[in-house]
This record gives sequence, C-alpha cells and structure tokens, in this order.
Amino acid sequence: MLSVAEATEPTASAPHPVLAVVAERLRSASVPGRREDGRRVVLAIEGGAMRGTISAGMALELQRMGLLPAFDAVYGSSAGAISATWLLSSRPEGLAGWAEPAYARALIRASNLLRRRPMVDVERLVEHVYREIAVLDFDSVLANPIELHPLATDAATGLSVDLRPLLRTAADLRLAMRASSALPVLAGPSIPLGTSRYYDAGLAESVPYRTAIEQGATHILVLRSKIEPACWTMPAAPSRGARVTARTALRRESVHLRTTYLARAARLAEDDSFLAGREADRLGAPAVYSIRPALEDGEIGKLTKDGPSLAAALAGGQRAARLALAGTVDAVDTGALA
Repeated sequence: MLSVAEATEPTASAPHPVLAVVAERLRSASVPGRREDGRRVVLAIEGGAMRGTISAGMALELQRMGLLPAFDAVYGSSAGAISATWLLSSRPEGLAGWAEPAYARALIRASNLLRRRPMVDVERLVEHVYREIAVLDFDSVLANPIELHPLATDAATGLSVDLRPLLRTAADLRLAMRASSALPVLAGPSIPLGTSRYYDAGLAESVPYRTAIEQGATHILVLRSKIEPACWTMPAAPSRGARVTARTALRRESVHLRTTYLARAARLAEDDSFLAGREADRLGAPAVYSIRPALEDGEIGKLTKDGPSLAAALAGGQRAARLALAGTVDAVDTGALA
C-alpha cells in the first residue's frame, strides 16, 4: 500500500491525514526531537477558563492512548496552556485535577474582589496549588523533547506571541502560564515577562493554531472546548460588555490591545470557519483535524466550580477524544498503514 506521504487521493474510508501521520509515526517508533520525515505535527489545545476542563479531558485521553510521542510540539492558549504544561510534565495524570472542585474553588473566588484581587486567581493556582498541593514538575516540562508553546497577547501590540523563547527556568514557565490566562477584569493585570507585558492568549488567539501554522506546522490536531456551532456567522459588532471593558479596564492600554480585544468574537468565528474548511480539504496544507465535545454533552460555564459538572466535562472530553482517535490506535496495532 502507499504510504501517507505517497498518497494523493484519499478515499472516503481513509483516515484523515492528521490521524494517518500520527499512526504512521507511532508504528515507526520515531522519537520526538530526532525525526527525519520532514513533517511538523502539532497538538493545539483551546482553553476558555473552566471550559478548558473539556479539552483537558481530551489531552488526558490522548496521553492515555499512547499517542503523545507522535507530536513535535504542543501549543496552548489560556487554560489550554496550563493543560499543555501538565500534559508534557512527568505527571500528565495531573490533568484530571481540572475536575477537582477544591482546585476550582482555589482558582475562582468572588470574595477576592473585596480584597481587590482578581476573582480568577491564576497566581494562587500556579504559585501555590501547583507548587505545594498538586505538585507540577516544571523542570520535566522544560526537559521534554516535545516543545511547549504557551501563547499570550502582547499588551503593547495586541498581537499573539509565542512565549517559548522566554522559557529558561521553572519560574519563567510559571509566569508564562499566568500570562497566558491574565484576563482584564476577571483574571487580573498583565504579567511582565522578558521585556514585555502580556495578557490572556484568548484576546488574540483563542484557538492556538495560527502561530503553529506560521512556525511551519504541517499537521495540526486541535482539541476544542466548545461544541460545533450550527453555522458560522460573523458577529455584527463587539458586545456591550466588551465595549465597556475596553473603555474602562483597558483605557490605559494601547489602542492596538483594545482593538484586538474588541475583535476577538469575530476572530473566533473566523477560526471556526477556517478550521472547518481546512478539515474538509484533505489535500490542502497544513492538514488540520479538530476534536470537539459532543452536542449531547453540552458545555460548562467559564466559572463553573460544581464538582459533578466538572467531572462530567472532563469525562465528556475523554469520550470525545476516545471516539475520534480509536481508529488511529487500531491502525497502529494492526499495521493498517504499512
């Protein structure tokens, strides 16, 4: 049979090119950081505050299925950057922590507003919970041959920035995790790192695939935290809440950042449309395949702290990944791509 690289006309029954390349790499036992197949295979993890519990469940299941070694890099936005860090650590099972209500309560506290702290306290999560309670081995992430690319939004330019070049120490990595989730009003002020300040990646790149494409990704598996919309329509204008935030919380920031913030809903609609079109075009480059939660599972709110809801969201993400990727595992086990 033809290899994935040689095939030019995929049949209806053939696996999607992204899944085929993942299976081929696993069958050949290629090693991250030492590949010679000319491809750059990327995992992109969407966040969305506690909605990121869904994509975290997908990442956890992907790891449990043994598929992670097929990837060269993991890109993450906001909560997706936190999940990407856990995934590449020595304890990827820590991703299940997204479903722990105790951690959610440590992260989200309305009473923080009375103490002039952000309601979503990412600093407490990263600097306290992940260092003293649910310990995350930051050094193992930095040593992993699979690259971590946490994204954030530059406060001066309003552009999406890959923070990987700034990750020299565990302290840098913790700052990057906080920077990727620093949302105006809700999750606190910008985070200084290097010579710049950064806000939540979701302002400029909610679904972290654009930077991956710019950096040469040939195959991208996207883990989404939102169900597929019934149709892709462009928002007519920013919401009233977004306009108020731009005029108040961001009034001292650059016009570039405010413009990016006001355009984020339209940009997300563009992402949905682009990714759907790219997934359907099996011959196009780069190849893109998305996993979304099932419609019947629904979504959870960004500030959900309820234990059963979080557990259901994590399980729903795992189930979605298992259904989408089962054929890939079968192809590895049976040598179907040989």
